[in-house]
Formats: sequence, C-alpha cells, structure tokens
Amino acid sequence: MSRPPLLFLTQRLPYPPIKGEKIRTLHILHRLRQWYDVHLGCLIDDPADWSHVDAVRRLCRDLYVAPLDRRGARLTCLRGLLTGEALSVVFFRDRGLQDWVRRVMAELRPTVFVNSSNMAPYVLDLPRTGPCLVDLADVDSEKWRAYAAAARGPMRLVYRREWRHVATLERRIATECDLASFVSPAEAALFARLVPDQAHKVRAISSGVDFRHFDPAETHAAPFDPAVPNLVFTGTMDYAPNVDAVTWFATDVLPLIRARLPDAQFHVVGAHPAPAVQALARRPSVHVTGRVADVRPYLAHAAVAVAPLRIARGIQNKVLEAMAMARPVVVTSGALEGIDAIPGRDLLLADAAEAFAAACCRLVERPDLAAALGAAARARVVAHYDWATCLAGFDDLLCPAEAA
Repeated sequence: MSRPPLLFLTQRLPYPPIKGEKIRTLHILHRLRQWYDVHLGCLIDDPADWSHVDAVRRLCRDLYVAPLDRRGARLTCLRGLLTGEALSVVFFRDRGLQDWVRRVMAELRPTVFVNSSNMAPYVLDLPRTGPCLVDLADVDSEKWRAYAAAARGPMRLVYRREWRHVATLERRIATECDLASFVSPAEAALFARLVPDQAHKVRAISSGVDFRHFDPAETHAAPFDPAVPNLVFTGTMDYAPNVDAVTWFATDVLPLIRARLPDAQFHVVGAHPAPAVQALARRPSVHVTGRVADVRPYLAHAAVAVAPLRIARGIQNKVLEAMAMARPVVVTSGALEGIDAIPGRDLLLADAAEAFAAACCRLVERPDLAAALGAAARARVVAHYDWATCLAGFDDLLCPAEAA
C-alpha cells in the first residue's frame, strides 16, 4: 500500500546532526518518514555537507539539493532591497529548487512541512490541498530586532529593515498555514501575542536531546590537559549570538575567573569560527578548535560547560547536551529560556560578568556541588527531553488518519 506524499523543505541538509537546526530537523524527518514518502528539498552552503547527501537520500523517496554559494548569495540577497523582501529570504532562494517544489506540489498535492520562515515563500504562493505546517522554531523577527538594538551605523538600519520584513512574513505564515510551531512555550507565547487573531494555530513543540548518545558513562580521551580547570562552550561559531557570547565571556568573565583560578582555560568548540572568534585565540588562556569530529570528549572532561548567551532565542541544544553529559552548566537567562531546569538544582544561572565568574569558580572549587548538579541535570533531560515524547506534539495534525 502506497504511503501519502510529504513535501519537506529545510534551509540546509539535515545531516550531520552537529548544529541545532540540523539536529531538530533530522529528528522531525525521522518521525515523519514513518508515515510518509518524503520529498525533501534543501540547500547546501557548507562544502563538507556534500559527502552526507547519500545518507539523507536513504531517508527520502525523493531528494533535491541546491548548491548555495554563501559569498554569491550575500550579493544576490541585496536584491531584496529593491523587491521589498527580507534579505534572509532572498539569500535562500534558488530557481532550481523553486521549480522542483512547483512540480511536487502540482503532481503530488502533498502534505507540507517547512522548516524556518526563510523557506516558506517556496510554497506560500502555490495552491495547496493538504495541511501545511511551518516549524518557525524561534521568532526570528525578534532576533533581528535584538541585532538592531545592539548594532551601530548602517547595519542598524539593515537589521531594522530585516526585522520589519521578517515580522510581516511571519504574520503571513500564521494567517495562511495550518500550524506554526516553536521550540519553547516562551517563543510560542511571544508569537501568539504578535498575531492574536491566529493564536489558535501557534504551538510549542520542544526540541529534545539524544541522551543515549550523550552518555556520561562512555569513556572519552581528554582533548586537553584535565589537570587544570577547563571551561567549554560548544556551538556553530559564525552564528552571531554565539560570537557575542564567547567574546563577552573571554573579555569580561574569564579574566575574573583567572584572577581566582590562574590556570583556568576556555575552549571554544565548533565549526566556522568567525574572525572575531579566531582573534580570541591570541589570548593564552583561550583555545578555538574549529570543527571537531565529536564534541563529547570536550564536554566529558569540562570542569564547567558555559552558555553565556546575551542574544538568544528558543532552546539551546548546547545546554541540553551538556546536561545530558552530566556536566555542571552555568547559563544566562537567555540560554535558559525554553529549558525546564531549576537554577540551583539542575544548573547555575548568572547574567552579570561577576556573578557568572563566581558561579564557574564555585563549581571548580566544589567538586561535590558540580557532581550533584551534573547528576540532577542528566536526570532532568532523561525525564523530560526524549525526542519521541517532545515531537509527539506534531502528530494530531501530521499523522495520517490511516496511521493513527
């Protein structure tokens, strides 16, 4: 018996699962492919991802991958200044992918799942006969508003423009699609306030963590000297909120820690470090790894995992992964948003530089407290962040009647 078709659109190839957007998208894909023949369309802007195309192809009935040259796309997206579109939408536009989407929609009349507002324009102007769900994950317009508030000069105007145009697109998605999903109740509630007449279509569907993969019982060789206090941050390091986080930590927090713990070392672990991040490596106590094959050794041997995000939206996979590894974690309020964890029991919370440094020092100096927090953190994610349980929130709309 043939299965119904599903059009699945996402910005980037959902593999390997080494960054937040790919991790969530891959787990959603696994859930939906149990019921549907998936026709997946995406773009690739990282040359390393081409080696993983076949792994994704095995999960789909059909796969269309469009190459995206980041430098050329940045120039092309400036056309949005003339067309009145969000620049981030133009950045991810590809004529070949658009033609493929039109054919799939016309010939198969599929159920539609779209990951991110940037991909929604591929389907918004096409006739649709089945349900259409857009997983916005975060309220992106608010991210651009935060960038505008922090920027100076011409970029402030660019970010303000992007904020307005992305907000307009998000409202259109809420109006024309059947469901808009977000990774946390806070993000969903914020969006519902922005589109009160469509609030009934807004839903929080949390991301999870693969706590069987991030297992503290497994043994990993130390990637650095374990005899000194090692503080670890993980993430994609050309992402502006991550760049801001590690820059603030290295310049404002780490010196306070080293005044009390002179041997403390800070490890920035993640692909594509921006120039500002690479510059931090000139400091003798800061180490920038670039892409690593596995973040688990860094987490396993970290004295403290830190998430000092000052610009943050949604749920931070880096925090869930560190918690799953039973590491003591120090977070800012932004990094804690969307995570059901209790400060003081599952992790430590601090927003000011002095308080953040003091929390890190306290965990290094109190191994008993660090171990207790780590154990509570692990128990929390095992109890509340299993992927299957989290993603069941999609089922009432996307599970076909014959599979229910």
